[in-house]
Amino acid sequence: MSLRQLFFFGRTLTEDRLISSANYVRNELPTRIAHRLREMQSLPYVVVTNPHLSHVYELYYKSFEAFRKLPVVNTIEDNDAICKVVSQSLKEHMTVIPRMVMGVMECQDYLPADQMDAFVHGMLRARISRRVIAEQHLALTDTYNSPGHSPHPSSENDFVGEVLLRCNAEEIVRGCGDFASQVCRDSSEGGVVPQINIRGHLGATFPYVLSHLEYIIGELLRNSIQAVMDHHKDSTKPPPPIEVLICEAPQQVVIRISDQGGGIPRDILPYLWSFNKGPRSQQRLISLGQIPALAANMNEVQIPGAPGTHVRDSSLSQLSIRNPKMRLGMGLPMSKVYAEYWAGGLELHSLEGYGVDAFLQISKLGNQNEKLISRASIDAA
Repeated sequence: MSLRQLFFFGRTLTEDRLISSANYVRNELPTRIAHRLREMQSLPYVVVTNPHLSHVYELYYKSFEAFRKLPVVNTIEDNDAICKVVSQSLKEHMTVIPRMVMGVMECQDYLPADQMDAFVHGMLRARISRRVIAEQHLALTDTYNSPGHSPHPSSENDFVGEVLLRCNAEEIVRGCGDFASQVCRDSSEGGVVPQINIRGHLGATFPYVLSHLEYIIGELLRNSIQAVMDHHKDSTKPPPPIEVLICEAPQQVVIRISDQGGGIPRDILPYLWSFNKGPRSQQRLISLGQIPALAANMNEVQIPGAPGTHVRDSSLSQLSIRNPKMRLGMGLPMSKVYAEYWAGGLELHSLEGYGVDAFLQISKLGNQNEKLISRASIDAA
């Protein structure tokens, strides 16, 4: 599955295509969940019986049982019935990420850390794939049922389901920067938020799932803002700005985010992409215990009720208004999983005592298939 396939299929939306999409969802979701159940069953018994991982397993098994019993879709009414089941499952699975990460952190004495990290990365990639399939179909159904729907929309219709055909890099960075700045400003008790300067190819566009991109850039910018504010909190001068450079090439767009926040501490640097190891694991576990659910989208760095905020029907209030200093230790590894899912990449280069450069690589054409295994796994093979 690629972004191009998603938007070409959904751009001409007829009843037959919607029913075809519903049957794809009906067949694909239980198959992908079955693989994850089998993967969890292969873990040592003491790991699977962890309360958090057991909770995740039961959610997956419940969804598998519900999806495998769905009848073939022949009518729009059948599709509406499937959409109700899918929507309910998406809501129930909002707790999966924090519970899964808490589980693997509590079980780090029973399996090597690298093996546990590989397990979490695989589960997250599979989760993204299922939610893309499910949310894309729900969005197409909403489009089909909307008043005045035409099977042949105008070229001005930029959204096809959840896919934005022309994501403008500058607009996304600016919007995410405004939200991240507001969150940090409200929690800093008078601290000065650094300015965000954007330059380069400001007209660069590409197809992408907007919520994925907003999550990645939002997390990167918030990390930079917090680091700069902390590093220069005792200075009488305005904090140095965060520089964002957008570079457009024929097949990719690269977004570089540079800050002068003092760099990443040496003791943390080796564990940047890990979910379950590092010197601050215990504090992260405490913070995660205060988060009821995690959707991994832009709503999690927004303030409830803020302009432009779309509040999902889920218990995200504690996460949305959490203090930025509540370190979950999940933003970077999750952002990397999301970036690599659509054949992109995320790299960080830290200069201790000065700052960090983050490089986000995005496939510009949208013709790359979803990556359900990591690049490290590909290289090892």
